[in-house]
Amino acid sequence: MMYKIAFSICVFLVAACSSKAKPKNEDYLSPIVSKNGTIIKFQSQKISNNFDTEKLTSSLLIADLTSPAKVAATVENSGEISNQNIVLFDNSDLASSYSMLKQHLMNMNQIKNVTIKQRKIEYDRIYDLKMHGAASGKDLLEAQTALALEETNLANEKAALIEHETKFKMNGFNPEKLRKAKNGAVFIICDIPENLIHATKEGQHCSLKFNAYPNETFEGKIEEITDVVDPQTRMIKLRISVKNTDDILKAGMFAMVSFGINEGKHLTISKSSVITIQGRNYAFVKTSLLTFERREISIGNEINNRIIVFSGIREGESVVSSGLMQLKGLSFGY
Repeated sequence: MMYKIAFSICVFLVAACSSKAKPKNEDYLSPIVSKNGTIIKFQSQKISNNFDTEKLTSSLLIADLTSPAKVAATVENSGEISNQNIVLFDNSDLASSYSMLKQHLMNMNQIKNVTIKQRKIEYDRIYDLKMHGAASGKDLLEAQTALALEETNLANEKAALIEHETKFKMNGFNPEKLRKAKNGAVFIICDIPENLIHATKEGQHCSLKFNAYPNETFEGKIEEITDVVDPQTRMIKLRISVKNTDDILKAGMFAMVSFGINEGKHLTISKSSVITIQGRNYAFVKTSLLTFERREISIGNEINNRIIVFSGIREGESVVSSGLMQLKGLSFGY
């Protein structure tokens, strides 16, 4: 009888133990997604730790920029007229335009300082004679017309000069500095994107490597940033000066110019931390051991695989840098 009771108790205990629910493995529990996909909470720290994160800090950004460049013009002494220099262009159209520009300048100087002065003297003389009855109204009108004609000629020369100066500015040249350039001067032109102009300054140093001299590095300086943006390419021209030692640089030579663009101090994230959905940019922030939050962010330029962030995340927060596709799928239901 005691044997039967003991057996019954054992059977009861085994049944009771087997009826208890087996503990679930948290690694296989589905994450909890809430607030329209903006909050994702994992139920396993092991899975949560699979996502690499980066703690954000602001830093000074220097973008390494390289751009093709060309020796657009060189300046040499004239063998016949020692006090004047010859500008050699790689562009024949600019060479012709420069000759015409100088001719218009000479014409203006002649009209303004010689012809108009003579016409004014003549007009004043005729006017005085008329006041004393020694000249007719016709004589005065002719003198006045002759003066007006020369003033019109001067205005026409100025208009033609402006047309040529505009052409030079469109090609990266400063016409006045071009005319005053000293023997040995070199004019190097390169293009950079419009969105980098804010970080480029006149006087900034750069380095150049010319195809003709691959083993040499030349130090240059940004002399001027032109005032015109190309409407098709959205590029703007820079004029760079460089020492032409022994006159080895020739018009038409190609080079690569390198310089750092100072973007200032900004908060940045890795390029791999950004996802774009329907034109909007997002990043995921790890807000606790198990929780991730989707944030819409406003971004700026990409610099050395880093992207400037203006809003959406703050300094000191941890942003996910790997595993974004899994978070994206959970957040957006893909």
